[in-house]
Amino acid sequence: MTMKSVTKTEGLVLDDVRIRLGDRLLVALDSRIRRGETLTVMGPSGSGKSTLLAYLGGFLDPAFSASGRVSVDGVDLTALPAEKRHAGILFQDPLLFPHLSVLDNIAIAIPEDIRGRRQRRELAQAALDDADLADFADRDPDTLSGGQKARVALQRVLVSHPRILLLDEPFSKLDANLREQTRQLVFDRARRAGLPVVLVTHDEDDARAAGGQLHRVGQP
Repeated sequence: MTMKSVTKTEGLVLDDVRIRLGDRLLVALDSRIRRGETLTVMGPSGSGKSTLLAYLGGFLDPAFSASGRVSVDGVDLTALPAEKRHAGILFQDPLLFPHLSVLDNIAIAIPEDIRGRRQRRELAQAALDDADLADFADRDPDTLSGGQKARVALQRVLVSHPRILLLDEPFSKLDANLREQTRQLVFDRARRAGLPVVLVTHDEDDARAAGGQLHRVGQP
């Protein structure tokens, strides 16, 4: 997949986003993340990083209050429920379904307008091929290594055709070698798909690998 040329209206725009817990301001952010680029939000635990992702994805806990506008390619996401925002999310844990095969873990995320079991399985298999997991279709997810599970989780997100990609410290539980490989894979695939990415992390190496903008929260 090749990226299209980027226009002024394309990408993710965070316009005067403010998130509070009671009287405490956790996040204050204005940013434009163009397609294929990454905004990294860094800070310690409890600083509001994951809360920002929850707001972008549409599942912010009501204990928090938020204001500001979030739009993608000119579409106002703040006016949409979570299921209509099409935000792809990768967490620390891959969260694969243990009762489904590796292939079916991917196929379940393919949009419903793509009908026909054969076509859906072919798309899921192509996603596995792209992740160098061509022979893993019938495997039980529990038999995969941590790096393999991370690749399946990534491909599952990508086949869902998300508008944006949200990364909630997805590399933190991998060992050092796998962490670097998985970083490269995730950011490469996001660029190929032309997705604006928001990464939250406390790891400086994550920020360096992502490139792009850096915003720090929870600073004294």
